[in-house]
Amino acid sequence: MDTRPAHDGHPYEEDCSPGRGTLPARVWYAASDAARLSLNGTWAFRLSDTAEGTGPAFTEDTADLSEWARVRVPGHWVLQGHGAPAYTNIVYPIPVDPPRVPTENPTGDHRLDFDLPGDWPPEGETLLRFEGVDSCARVWLNGHELGWFTGSRLPHEFAVGHLLRPRGNVLAVRVHQWSAGSYLEDQDMWWLPGIFRDVTLLHRPEQAPTDFFVHAGYDHLTGRGTLRVACDVAGRVLVPELGLDVRVGEETSAPVEPWSAESPRLYHGELITAGERVPLRIGFRTVRVANGVFTANGRRVLFRGVNRHEFHPETGRALDLETMRRDVLLMKRHNINAVRTSHYPPHPAFLDLCDELGLWVIDEADLETHGFCYFPDWRGNPVADERWTPALIDRARRMVERDKNHPSVVIWSLGNECGAGQGLSAMAAWIRERDPSRPLHYENDYSYRDSDFYSRMYAPHDEVAAIGRGEERPLEDPEADARRRSLPLLLVEYAHAMGNGPGGLSEYQRLFETYERCQGGFVWEWIDHGLPKRTADGRPYYAYGGDFGEELHDGNFVCDGLLFPDRTPSPGLIEYKKVIEPVRITGDSATGTITISNGHDFSALDHLSFTWAFEVEGEETATGTLNVPSLDPGTSAVVPLPDPPHAHPGEAVWTIRAGLRADTPWAPRGHLVAWAQLPARPRPLPERPAVLLPPLAEAGNIHLGPAVFHATTGELRSLNGLDLRQGPRLDVWRAPTDNDLGGPWLGDARLATRWRKLGLHRLQHRVDTISTADRALTVRTRVAPAATDLGLYADYHWSADQERLLLTVTVTPDGEWPLPLPRLGLLLGLPASCDRATWYGGGPGEAYPDTRAASRLGRYSMNVDDMQTPYVRPQENGARPDVRWAELRAAGGPGLRVTAGDAPFWFTARRWSDVQLDAARHTTDLEPGDTVWVHLDRSVHGIGTESCGPGPLPPYRLTVAPTTFSLVLTAPGAS
Repeated sequence: MDTRPAHDGHPYEEDCSPGRGTLPARVWYAASDAARLSLNGTWAFRLSDTAEGTGPAFTEDTADLSEWARVRVPGHWVLQGHGAPAYTNIVYPIPVDPPRVPTENPTGDHRLDFDLPGDWPPEGETLLRFEGVDSCARVWLNGHELGWFTGSRLPHEFAVGHLLRPRGNVLAVRVHQWSAGSYLEDQDMWWLPGIFRDVTLLHRPEQAPTDFFVHAGYDHLTGRGTLRVACDVAGRVLVPELGLDVRVGEETSAPVEPWSAESPRLYHGELITAGERVPLRIGFRTVRVANGVFTANGRRVLFRGVNRHEFHPETGRALDLETMRRDVLLMKRHNINAVRTSHYPPHPAFLDLCDELGLWVIDEADLETHGFCYFPDWRGNPVADERWTPALIDRARRMVERDKNHPSVVIWSLGNECGAGQGLSAMAAWIRERDPSRPLHYENDYSYRDSDFYSRMYAPHDEVAAIGRGEERPLEDPEADARRRSLPLLLVEYAHAMGNGPGGLSEYQRLFETYERCQGGFVWEWIDHGLPKRTADGRPYYAYGGDFGEELHDGNFVCDGLLFPDRTPSPGLIEYKKVIEPVRITGDSATGTITISNGHDFSALDHLSFTWAFEVEGEETATGTLNVPSLDPGTSAVVPLPDPPHAHPGEAVWTIRAGLRADTPWAPRGHLVAWAQLPARPRPLPERPAVLLPPLAEAGNIHLGPAVFHATTGELRSLNGLDLRQGPRLDVWRAPTDNDLGGPWLGDARLATRWRKLGLHRLQHRVDTISTADRALTVRTRVAPAATDLGLYADYHWSADQERLLLTVTVTPDGEWPLPLPRLGLLLGLPASCDRATWYGGGPGEAYPDTRAASRLGRYSMNVDDMQTPYVRPQENGARPDVRWAELRAAGGPGLRVTAGDAPFWFTARRWSDVQLDAARHTTDLEPGDTVWVHLDRSVHGIGTESCGPGPLPPYRLTVAPTTFSLVLTAPGAS
């Protein structure tokens, strides 16, 4: 059987065109009274190494399938035991010779035998619809070829009514992993072939609509909505709630409540034709770019967004409805109001959820040609080659026609990282003609000739500020420069959420709130794309690029999300929720008032209730409610606090919370939306002992109060009978974060590379002097790596009374340090049994200098294991900031308590050393040892977002400078 019809001398999978035999693109809707039959389920499957396939023909009724495997549809065969996934970020994993593809082209033959339901209507037409197949599919039904198509994340339909039979239908689909379409789909994600979205039979009765377009605008000046439903057959549109009954094509208006992401008001209607009744969910809203600002319903919108790939660790891009709903609920519950469907249209049911629950959507075409950026002037780029223009327009058309009736879709995006070319302009022209009601977005053509936004990726803070002021560097072309200056700024990607981070979110958000032109951004990205694997002994972990034997890959760059692969929120998402909260609570407890500012775009604050708590040393002593007036968006009110309750002495804070007043479709009553803490009474410093004890030398040790030191090294050995595995000593190293490692394009400028080159991971400690004068023990040391003359002098000054050990550390730089330090503090080791941590300070999760907005002062307790953040690639994690005291104890046994002296400290505890953490590639590489390693840091370096973006801002860089800090150590006995 000839399975590869030629075109211009090449087989169909190497054809630049979008396909053959498919029907024109049209709208998607979830249900109607017309019959439909899902063909999802278990299909027969055969994998071949080449596009010709292997074995006998499989399209005929009599084909022998006894030796075939079985796969789930929707699904990817590489996630079901056939072949392996592969990950690249930019580069193509095949030779770049468009439109040609390798002879070695994994090809999956899929076959389903099915019967029609007994009541399947005999009249009318039936369509066979594929929602998504990666990357090229050729289709037969009952031995008749229907055609072929590319455009993996887009729907394709065939007319099949004349071929169907009541029983014994044979649907055969040949899917090629590589095709000409692959050159248009170089998105940053796993390469996962297969039929990964729904396959459905749709009955189309006579006089049923082929397509319809719901035009529902809103006039914010009159409060009236206008409705017109264009349809290719005669019919009527009913909206009972509005008392509307109009002919299709007829425009009408009525007073309505508008749709917005904050108030996603939908009116239920119905399109009725002679052949079909189609439910409608109508959201009245008008969006536009006017005077350099994107508005919805007449108001500026501030996007608090996220980029979302479709991903599930078990099923890849084959997502079920529950997973999609979980994504939307998680976004709403973390104050996210917008999503960019990077870099392809999502499953259409996801957009239904955005309509229902309320998210602004940038719907992006299934297009990226990023791999051509490595060639001079993007040589060979399909968007600059007219041969590909029909396929590009087809991708734009299939996105717009499918999704045009969703009120949540407010912006069309031409694609991602394709450089520039006339093909993009052709797409833009088609979209503007078809749907002038929505603006267009494209980032990678810096003339912005086809974009209604000045779109940037990973712009540093100072550039964002300059653009906000209208002071960006001008373009050479005055006309192009004038046009760009008229556009709103959108950070379509920023704050790369890879590993520990991203840092600097608060500073970005303040810029968005300061400059009207800066309309927010979309964090990259929503979820880590880790795939589950197991070690040889059965321990589970998440795999990334290179873990499946790929010759070419981009490592863990695929794990750069705000969610871990199992959809557990990362510290980055907790931080983002706090940074973008739509209510700002500020104040000064000295005045007895707070200021509450409404940062919503549309909603007053009636849906929130406000409470206060007075907390002393991390314990609530009194609570109550606040009477906050109904504030319109953009307004503020000063609200009095109650008189401070009489309470125990100690540090006190006010904690103010804003929670949902009632249940909503996306969160229950009481769900926390915003919060703030205000100091009420400062922290008292520890009292110094009235009587200091003298050090005593004895049998190679030095005894000082409750402590024993090594007489030669000056190292603390035990405290009140608690033996230390390692006494406190200066430490400056951390296992580099993904942001420390930086993007590979930074080369030797990457901070972790410079740290390692300097040798900060292999410090040597030299003891210079040990003195026991003036009722104290002073140990003078120099800490430095080999092969450099740079160092740090560290003086440890110990004093004690009967129960407490006081330590003052003085650090003096030696030499001109050319770079910041990872951390500066003490590292000590405790017995592994001391694994129960309690602390009074920031929490409950980790934080770092530029990721600490979500850290709340309180008293927390957890096992050391629970203090770890399980990043897919292990790295520095788990620091708690602003710690006043911390205690590590064995269950029912002794422990160590550390109290801050002059200033709070950063507290980290883990069961493995930084050397082990640095060496680990996966969480299963971390083996607990016989020591709990404890960091007590005076300062730590910020996080930034330099895995793809700027590093930490200057205030968060740990510059080498003279430093002094103090701690108090005690060893409470068994409890």
